[in-house]
Amino acid sequence: MSKNVIITGTSRGIGFELVHLFASQGHNVLALSRNAQPVSNLNFDNIASFSFDLNNEDDYNKVKTFIDNEWKQVDILINNAGTLLNKPFSETTMDDFENVYRTNVFGVSEMIRIVVPYMNKEAHVVTISSMGGVQGSMKFPGLSAYSSSKGAVITLTELLAEEYKETGPGFNVLALGAVQTEMLEEAFPGYEAPITAKEMASYIFDFALNGNKLYNGKLLQVSNSTP
Repeated sequence: MSKNVIITGTSRGIGFELVHLFASQGHNVLALSRNAQPVSNLNFDNIASFSFDLNNEDDYNKVKTFIDNEWKQVDILINNAGTLLNKPFSETTMDDFENVYRTNVFGVSEMIRIVVPYMNKEAHVVTISSMGGVQGSMKFPGLSAYSSSKGAVITLTELLAEEYKETGPGFNVLALGAVQTEMLEEAFPGYEAPITAKEMASYIFDFALNGNKLYNGKLLQVSNSTP
């Protein structure tokens, strides 16, 4: 049975691959990113996309209007959009921290707040975090804003699972290890990750469809390496 799926951060990398996977399997996808062009070129009838900025409050109304007019209900929300800053802490300003948190934490929480009223008990919210946000995991200098923001959405997921446990949806968070994406290359030029965006997207695709049958409020560490 086809699902209605919202994915953020879809212009490249894991998000782009996820859109392709869901659409090719017959699911309806709303693909959201600041640059909607790459996804609109995929030419699937079951993909809707428009330019969306997690930092722009008006853009959330566009999402709400779309759901009201086109779908009425949402089965899966994948919070994939994120921003990565690699900068020594001594040079990381309050504005830097605010920009990272605005996308990686505030944007995630607002998207969930907007979409959850359209989700039922069987629906699933999957938030993409990072191994760097996991307590006790190996940490890297330069990622103070990024990794701490990814820690915040892990705790947020645990809280929301508790708050919505009677009514649903289910909430889970995936802490990814290094994945070969454009974002990684920009932050760490020359670093080669062991997993491709397509391989990781395939795992997330399966988890988004089925993971909430076994998990709720859980952090899963999706990494075959240290980090």
